[in-house]
Amino acid sequence: MKFVKTPLQGVFILELEKIEDDRGFFARSFCQEEFTSHNLDPVIKQCNISYNKHKGTIRGMHFQRAPYQEAKVVSCISGSIYDVIIDLRKDSPTYCQWYGIELKANEYKSLYIPEGFAHGFQTLEPETLIHYQISEFYKPDYAEGVRWNDPVFNIQWPVKITSISEKDKNYPDYKK
Repeated sequence: MKFVKTPLQGVFILELEKIEDDRGFFARSFCQEEFTSHNLDPVIKQCNISYNKHKGTIRGMHFQRAPYQEAKVVSCISGSIYDVIIDLRKDSPTYCQWYGIELKANEYKSLYIPEGFAHGFQTLEPETLIHYQISEFYKPDYAEGVRWNDPVFNIQWPVKITSISEKDKNYPDYKK
């Protein structure tokens, strides 16, 4: 696996190192030793799938408060998404900065998101499927979010929004 740094501290694009032949390819998509060697949390306690019918769907921007903060590995396994994260770590040099990346099923890239980030995505195609590997169990009492269009962050979404939950629409303004 290749760990490619991003502009946000501790966030990596994970690229497969494929071994290819006439049958296709084989690649390692997770290795505890490699994650540890990059000072990343290698624990996986839960895996989730998000299926999205329509292009333009937004899910997010979600996170869990301490002590149940989550590190995530996000992969698009069908279709494509614009994956977005926001650094909410108050002691970070990239605090309140956001980063977006297009993840396409046929490019086999993932995004490693450390604890302390809000996460969300917008589908760029219909029938899109996302797979998450998560370092912590879901705790509803610690689940929060920031609004997809909060002016503090000014996220630039790439396509017209066609679907978003009432909960995600109505998070209050973020207070620094």
